[in-house]
Amino acid sequence: MPDPSPTAYDVALCVEDLRTALAEHGISLPSLRVDLAGFAGTYSPPAGLVALGNCNTATARALAVALRKAAAER
Repeated sequence: MPDPSPTAYDVALCVEDLRTALAEHGISLPSLRVDLAGFAGTYSPPAGLVALGNCNTATARALAVALRKAAAER
């Protein structure tokens, strides 16, 4: 049975996928990254966390608008 815990590579791919999807909406989160501490901790299995980081209110509002628009199109 495969291990369901994400590898550092899996999380890095996830970060790049999210960065690309956000860019399609004109949104950039400069501090978006793999949270390496999630792999160094004592979690079992490793958490595989993505650090979204901080953003200004304009970016947060743009993200909210993009998410609402996508939800309305479903």
